[in-house]
Amino acid sequence: MNALPRFFVLPETLRSGEVLELTGAISHHVQNVLRLQTGEEVLLLDGQGTCCRARLGDFQRPMLRAYVLERYSVADTALPLTLIQALPKSDKFDFVLQKGTELGITAFQPVLTARSVPRPDEKRISHRQNRWQKIIQDASRQSQRNHLPSIRQLSPLAEALPAEPGHLKLALWESGARPLVNVLPKTSPEGVTILVGPEGGLDRSEIAAAEEAGFVPVHLGPRILRTETAALAIIPILQYLYGDWMISPGD
Repeated sequence: MNALPRFFVLPETLRSGEVLELTGAISHHVQNVLRLQTGEEVLLLDGQGTCCRARLGDFQRPMLRAYVLERYSVADTALPLTLIQALPKSDKFDFVLQKGTELGITAFQPVLTARSVPRPDEKRISHRQNRWQKIIQDASRQSQRNHLPSIRQLSPLAEALPAEPGHLKLALWESGARPLVNVLPKTSPEGVTILVGPEGGLDRSEIAAAEEAGFVPVHLGPRILRTETAALAIIPILQYLYGDWMISPGD
């Protein structure tokens, strides 16, 4: 049986009764991209674990109705993974968001560091934030995630470091760091936070501040990885050791 087409909606949409009204991008995608027909079923998700199987009804452009067949909740099995990523050049962060979502990151925290090249103004930040949210939704739909990762507001690194809880915190750094294998615990941590610097790397004062906030500097071997590659290299290791990769798709 093929998986149902999936769409993320606002939580209040799924609480609006047995007949749901779908508008905007979802209505457009259903009618003009997938060209679904009246009577076909879709899966609507609020990104927080609530799922709703619904049958498409009346098509009244630009709105369509969907009739609820089943509501249920799904627990999040993912290892809580937070990525503190220094904002890289151009659209590299888009790539990190897309692939990080597929790999199971649960929260993204973009930050500005001493060597960060992009210094966007408030208008550009707002535009980027909206685009980032859409990238996460699209990647979650494609990878069949039921819970949407969060994307926090861009902030200075000094503000982001102390905000993280006291679970396993790793700062990827090539100088004076320990091998990753030497710091990973034998039992699963409650969560993991990963800090990745910009193209020019984190400076020593930033590493010192990270250590003061409980981060352990680690390296991933003799090769220097790009900022958009580093987190994507470590996440599969953490998922294999502590995550939900033993669960089959569709379970």
